[in-house]
Amino acid sequence: MTPRRCARAAAAAALLGVLPAACSGAAPATLCGSQTLPVAGGAYAIGNNEWGSAAPECITTDRGTAFTVAHSSIAKATDGAPGGYPSIYKGCHWGVCTQDSGFPVRVSAIQAGLAVSTSWHTTQPGGGVYNASYDIWFNRTPTASGKPSGAELMIWLDQLGPVHPAGSLAVSDVTLGGRSYQVWLGGRRGRKTISYTMTSPATSVSHLNLQPLVADAARRGWLEDAWYLIDVEAGFEIWQGGAGLATTSFSVAVAPGQ
Repeated sequence: MTPRRCARAAAAAALLGVLPAACSGAAPATLCGSQTLPVAGGAYAIGNNEWGSAAPECITTDRGTAFTVAHSSIAKATDGAPGGYPSIYKGCHWGVCTQDSGFPVRVSAIQAGLAVSTSWHTTQPGGGVYNASYDIWFNRTPTASGKPSGAELMIWLDQLGPVHPAGSLAVSDVTLGGRSYQVWLGGRRGRKTISYTMTSPATSVSHLNLQPLVADAARRGWLEDAWYLIDVEAGFEIWQGGAGLATTSFSVAVAPGQ
């Protein structure tokens, strides 16, 4: 990218409230507070997303799909909301969208067999209280300028400490796509939070197909066919500590022809 084009891109990103994407030769970046950065040529975005705490906490990223919690002083009670969710996403998060994501996708299309698959590899050094979880958002219309109006579907790969998903246990030991889950259901203000927790914790997944989970949630009446999947995020909800948690790679793919 030429210096002039780089400057124009930086100005456009500033208007959206995000840090500019990397130009050629750009150095690794540090994100604190609620800062967000387009990465991998704009195909993904990484956000520190410290929304429930004011304690010092920052992440670093190589401007690809990897990031690390560089330091964290978050110290929240484990019976409430986390202090933050440093994460990477593809799609539209609160109106800020990545490029050529393949979203939105109707729930009915996913149930009919459209493949939405994702791979995510993490490093979890231990210490603190956190989870490693996907946060997948559904909206009643194809776009959302703010908080999505449909439902939140989470997939917990792993956790450390005495925390559990929002709400209460709704289904035990359901097998979907060859994996076993417990399913929790919560909600407030008319929006459900559906959490699938892996009964065999994992630090990584490869080519995880979301179709079985979406179809299961729709069959139980928690998602509606006419809603749209608009965003797939992956990161760490942190209640306490969390320094050293890292995403080493992340990808989301939507099959063509949706």
